[in-house]
Amino acid sequence: MLKALFDKYYTPLCKTIFRIVNDKEAARDLVQEAFIKLWLKRDSLDQNNSIKSYLYRIAINNAFNHLEKHKRIVPLADGEVVLQHLAANQTQELLDADEMAEQITRALELLPPKCKTVFVLSRYEEMSYKEIAENLDISVKTVENQISKALDILRNSLKAFLMLILVFLKNI
Repeated sequence: MLKALFDKYYTPLCKTIFRIVNDKEAARDLVQEAFIKLWLKRDSLDQNNSIKSYLYRIAINNAFNHLEKHKRIVPLADGEVVLQHLAANQTQELLDADEMAEQITRALELLPPKCKTVFVLSRYEEMSYKEIAENLDISVKTVENQISKALDILRNSLKAFLMLILVFLKNI
């Protein structure tokens, strides 16, 4: 049974946890720890609850704990610093897809851990607000509030980057 669960959920869980912790090795370790915890609690699991939800909850909680233990100071915390950083880059580089992905990743790092998790589950894992609420054991309203907060933070942190792209496009 555990092998079937591992085969089915290991890769998707690693992808989800990687988006939260932004470290492939740590994501793999955290997911493996989730499977170990699942195995250790196998006798006490409620058969009426979804094992998938339980497994995701364990892995996400592991990710939160990991982030708490390894707090980092995130550079580019305000729009002006982002603008100064971007002004130093050449405009052609701004339009590069890799650069865009990097800017989005940096912006995602500005999100508080739980807010980031909710956002990742919604946008990258394409989970519904109800599914997120169930997996994280929070209310749907909390999910809505976290998504709104995430979008505000992302909008503000990417504003300078997007403005530079618009200026460049106007000059073409």
